[in-house]
This record gives sequence, structure tokens and C-alpha cells, in this order.
Amino acid sequence: MGHKKLIRFRAVDTFSNVLQYPKHMPGKWHEHFQNNNPITLELACGKGEYSVNLGRQHKDHNYIGVDIKGNRIYNGAKISLEEGLKNVAFVRGQIDHLSEYFAVHEVEDIWIVFSDPFLRKPKNRLTHPRFLFIYQNVMKKGGVIKLKTDSKELYDFTLDTIQEQACTIVENIADIYGKGMATGPLAIQTFYEKMHLAEGRTIYYLSFTLPETTIIVPQRKAKTEEEDNADE
Repeated sequence: MGHKKLIRFRAVDTFSNVLQYPKHMPGKWHEHFQNNNPITLELACGKGEYSVNLGRQHKDHNYIGVDIKGNRIYNGAKISLEEGLKNVAFVRGQIDHLSEYFAVHEVEDIWIVFSDPFLRKPKNRLTHPRFLFIYQNVMKKGGVIKLKTDSKELYDFTLDTIQEQACTIVENIADIYGKGMATGPLAIQTFYEKMHLAEGRTIYYLSFTLPETTIIVPQRKAKTEEEDNADE
């Protein structure tokens, strides 16, 4: 591990706004924030640019960035502490363990911003049914999942998943900048978004709600030897 990463990991351990694998927190987030305001998650938050900027704009709302990489969380957590953003926090933990960190229906909305599209492993995409099933447990009924991505593959995959799972589309913008729709929260630009825009990539936005019925998670199929070799 690099010296800089090691310093950041040590610093994150001391940050009051970073909770690591917080299995003691379901149903207690209002105590952490000292209010009963709605909670929005930013999944695979990286530097937490969305959590920080939304926290600046909406003091009547709580934002929690979730990522497994402590050295990434460091940036957003440090800025939040320096600016006194008491409505912004970070969780270091696995996204597929959200049910261990949040109580049933404790989360209002979810942002997924420029997450890895996992072109070779669709089951790892954050809009795969196995993740939607987890979100359905922790989100309030009618809560909105918001995807912002430069990946046409992830965008198309999510559209297909929405149809298959009887989700409801709230907003579908195939080119937010080309259509002049980069306003409000969509105007927030992460490090990766600025880089993608400089390369001329199209930015997609899709928001949707989950169905009343339980999300159906496809059964995993046994891998062939050829597929196992392809993953290595």
C-alpha cells in the first residue's frame, strides 16, 4: 500500500463522519444526524462528490456515501468535516451488505453515479436484480433510484431490468447535456464526469421506483470451465 493511501486510511479511522461496517446502526441513523430528516445514499460514492454537493444544497436532508475504499471516502469526508456539513456521512462497507447497515425502509432515495459497468460481469452491476432486491428492503416504498452514467451498456441493461422487474420509470434522459437537462442535481459534476465530458462521451440519466412485488433475482447458473477461465 502506498504511503499516501496509508495516511488516508489512518485519517479515516479518526473521522467522526465515517462509520466502518456499521452493523450497529440499523434504525439509529437519526441519532447520528440528530434529526429525523430523509436519508439518501450515494452508492460506490468514490470521493463522495454527490453526497457533499447535495449536502451543501439541501440542509433538510441527510446524505450517506457508501464505498468499500477508505482512501476514496477520505476526500468527501474531510471536506464535509472542514465545512461543518453535519448532514453528510460516509459508510465504509460492501453495498451487498446494506441490509446490515440500514433498517427496513430507512432510506428515502439512492444515487448511483458513474459506477463500474462491469462489462464482463453483469451480476456485479449496481442495477442488477440482486442489488435491487437489497435496495427494496432498505428503501421506503416509492423511493427513487437515480442512475447517472457514461456507459451505454449499463444504461441499456438498466432499462431492460426495469421492464423485466415491473419497475416504474420516473425520468429517462439519454443525453442530459445534449438535451440541456444538466440542471439541479444533474449539474453536479464528479471527477470522472468531467473527464468523460472532455472525451466527448454521452452522459445518461435514468430514475425509477421499485415495484410493490418482490424483486425476482435470477438463479445463478453453474459456470462452465471455459467461463471460469475467462474470469481469471
